[in-house]
Amino acid sequence: MSEHFDAFDGETLDLIVPSTLDAIRVDRVIAMLTGLSRSEATDMVSEGAVSVNDKVVLKGSLVLEQGQHLVAHLPALDSGAVQPDASVDVDIVLDDEDFAVVNKAAGQVVHPGAGQRTGTLVAGLLALYPQLQSLSDEGLSDPFRPGIVHRLDKGTSGVLVVAKTVEGLLSLRDQLASRQMDRTYLGLVEGHVAEERGVVDAPIGRSTRTPTLMAVRADGRAARTGYEVLERIDKPHAVTLLRLTLDTGRTHQIRVHMSTIGHPVVNDPRYGHRRDRRLPEERFWLHSRSLAFRHPRTGEPVSAGAPLPQELSALLGERRDL
Repeated sequence: MSEHFDAFDGETLDLIVPSTLDAIRVDRVIAMLTGLSRSEATDMVSEGAVSVNDKVVLKGSLVLEQGQHLVAHLPALDSGAVQPDASVDVDIVLDDEDFAVVNKAAGQVVHPGAGQRTGTLVAGLLALYPQLQSLSDEGLSDPFRPGIVHRLDKGTSGVLVVAKTVEGLLSLRDQLASRQMDRTYLGLVEGHVAEERGVVDAPIGRSTRTPTLMAVRADGRAARTGYEVLERIDKPHAVTLLRLTLDTGRTHQIRVHMSTIGHPVVNDPRYGHRRDRRLPEERFWLHSRSLAFRHPRTGEPVSAGAPLPQELSALLGERRDL
């Protein structure tokens, strides 16, 4: 469970211990689920921030049992703004006065969270564009996500857009909310998808069993993912290459929806079941291929994309120009 669990002021880990976490130390469980280091998890316990069945736990060595109620009040991020970090690699695809389109690498975390406070994409962006800080100073952006319009999961590569001005931020947020921003992904999923195209329309909310995961839930937020089959591949095992479009933008949306219909993203450590050793352990086969939106000032159409990374195209056999 290597992907970080976002934790800001007031964030709480609250779950009924599942069978998969039975007989594991409480400090290890907290570290596994949140992305915090083992020492940070131990500190939480010693500071009285963790309870089991409504009783405060003071020893990280406590072994959990299935069915117990675990609550952990996660530490808030340090107060203040993210510190610029020029050492963070930022691949700029398109640079404009009001926005920048970035090609995020797989493994790169977009903004600080409980599992990673430094070295994030935001830190690199602030080094390139100090004006992003003013968006937080004016109360328009979360201080740890200045200019961030939308995010990509740590294990996903590809394009995302970052606002650099007030005009850019307000316009791009509105376009995203009103579904006027087109986001196209390429995804390789397990098995052969039968239909040539389709839509998964299923609400998504946080899993009640494992709060670091999302799940299809009747009381979740509306979520729609469109897909189109580009190719069905038989060897070394059956997979399908899809073009995917987001009508909404929920956390882990594509990954949850594909898993729900029985075709999890290849090598997805959270929602899949097969380990593909041709990819790094934390790298699943999902790439944000292109974005299209209106320019915040002129209204002219803007489009930008990022080619498929080599580690993903290598799994397709012959080199494909996608």
